[in-house]
Amino acid sequence: MKNKLKIGLVQYSPVWEDKNLSIEKIKKLVESSSDIDLLIFPEMTLTGFTMKSKDFAEDIEGESYLFFKSIACKNKFAILYGVIEKGNKKNFNTLVHINNQGKIISSYRKIHPFSYSKEDIFYGKGKSPTITKVKSIKIGLSICYDLRFPELYRFYAKEKVDMIVDIANWPDTRIEHWRALLKARAIENQCYVFGVNRIGDDPKLHYNGFSSVFDPMGKEIVAVENEEKVITVEIDKSYIDEVRKKLPFLNDIRLI
Repeated sequence: MKNKLKIGLVQYSPVWEDKNLSIEKIKKLVESSSDIDLLIFPEMTLTGFTMKSKDFAEDIEGESYLFFKSIACKNKFAILYGVIEKGNKKNFNTLVHINNQGKIISSYRKIHPFSYSKEDIFYGKGKSPTITKVKSIKIGLSICYDLRFPELYRFYAKEKVDMIVDIANWPDTRIEHWRALLKARAIENQCYVFGVNRIGDDPKLHYNGFSSVFDPMGKEIVAVENEEKVITVEIDKSYIDEVRKKLPFLNDIRLI
């Protein structure tokens, strides 16, 4: 149905700085996925959260795109994935949306690089929010550290998005922040919030996932710790409309 969307959250452990091996893992992980409208992958999907942007940057229609395009076309679902996008002066930590025919619909460059890990030195700052659409569902895009800056999401709320996505490499030492912030973003913006995080280890950090979905009332629909799997959730636009009609809080926003 047009107002419903079946979504798969791909929680997995990328092979550190090895796109080819990560691709092989993903092929096996999603081979049994079916009857899905949208598949969402973690931040920097094929490399992990590397600061070697010059080594792994690629054109927006580069090797990562060609791989995800092949999956989208074969399985007939849209995909959101993370990539290190080649830029003119600096490269970007980017989220790409391709449709179920493998066409790029939109992309979002991370607005808030994580200065604590010096991401701002190796990656440029995105300049604008991005809203995209799958079927009738409007989706606001964000990446990891963006989650700490609610003003981005208030822009999405003003535009009445139905769903917010945050793809991440969020370590276990701060995972309670991740869980609390995802829930807060859902409550304050009265929409579904999808947080898709990785698991496993990189050379410095451990990740336990907790990929999660919260509904427009802040109810946790699903949260999965440590498992490498495709988590499937269906959302209904009519429920978003119902909540916003019954509790029209977004109409009272005044400062933006």
